Amino acid sequence: MSTKLLQRWIHPSDYKCNAGEKNLKKFVMIRADLLQEPGNLAGVRHIILVLSGKGGVGKSTISTELALALRHAGKKVGILDVDLCGPSIPRMLRVQGKAVHQCDSGWVPVFVDQEQSISLMSVGFLLEKPDEAVVWRGPKKNALIKQFVSDVAWGQLDYLVVDTPPGTSDEHMAVVDALRPYSPLGALVVTTPQAVSVGDVRRELTFCKKVGLRVIGVVENMSGFVCPHCAECTNIFSRGGGEELARHAGVPFLGSVPLDPELTRSLEEGRDFIQGFPESPAFPTLSCIAQKILNEAPVGLS
Repeated sequence: MSTKLLQRWIHPSDYKCNAGEKNLKKFVMIRADLLQEPGNLAGVRHIILVLSGKGGVGKSTISTELALALRHAGKKVGILDVDLCGPSIPRMLRVQGKAVHQCDSGWVPVFVDQEQSISLMSVGFLLEKPDEAVVWRGPKKNALIKQFVSDVAWGQLDYLVVDTPPGTSDEHMAVVDALRPYSPLGALVVTTPQAVSVGDVRRELTFCKKVGLRVIGVVENMSGFVCPHCAECTNIFSRGGGEELARHAGVPFLGSVPLDPELTRSLEEGRDFIQGFPESPAFPTLSCIAQKILNEAPVGLS
């Protein structure tokens, strides 16, 4: 256990709110704010935050598929799921119900594959039941986010992908502040094409500017549906909003990911879409996004 931890153990019952939420399995330890050190992120080369001002645009989908694509490019990847109220990535990678263990350096993340090329940390692993609601106020969420940053023993990683909840408030400020000493590579901002979504995601770009977080680029998700029988594309949620948003904001546009039944099925069943469906309409865009992320890495550090 880290010697930098405060000599205070927080029992899971301390994390209950007035709404009567059930508790986390594990004791939670809070690190002193002033005791910042490279610690468990010292071996992580690049950190990417996946953001959006809008819920339901597919941040977790993009985070998962980006991690899988980077893995198939020969990289060792970690995923930090800080969407505390909607931890869906354990299911997308078919590791729900796995246990998180302690080591001398802190929490050991859950490894997704036998090669241990993808590791994952999520609040979903710490809940007594999968349908348990995390009914916390801001300070408790912020404390757990800081602990995820400081106390997860990631080891050596090429990339750490941080999946965030929607919005621009407490959790986002907490994760940006906690990661700032480690110089994140930047933010990948996800939107869907329609104007309502683009308007909310525009605020996320403003957030990035205010907190000094570089924007790697914008991804337009759910961009058209390609019929598997006739290959005709139907723009169910319109099209082009993400590209126009990127152009207006002066940031790169990374690509449009179409609606794809095979991608949806892969996520529902926890299968590797990148490996299993190279002929899918979504595959070229997801691979291209991963390649652009790889190209962002400074020379000599990729």
